[in-house]
Amino acid sequence: MAKEHFERHKQPWNADEAGQLRTLAAKGKGLKEIAKALNRSEESTKDFAKKNKIAIAKKR
Repeated sequence: MAKEHFERHKQPWNADEAGQLRTLAAKGKGLKEIAKALNRSEESTKDFAKKNKIAIAKKR
């Protein structure tokens, strides 16, 4: 099974990405959608959001 490739793998988050994450989260976007928009893994996005106390809507 091929693992999805992320351009930004292991790259530090920058201010633009953090701002975009906050904006998308505030709009009620789900983790998958936000991660895809930022070209980040869901795991990385979730961890960064948690560290920075950014709430991401739980999509069911």
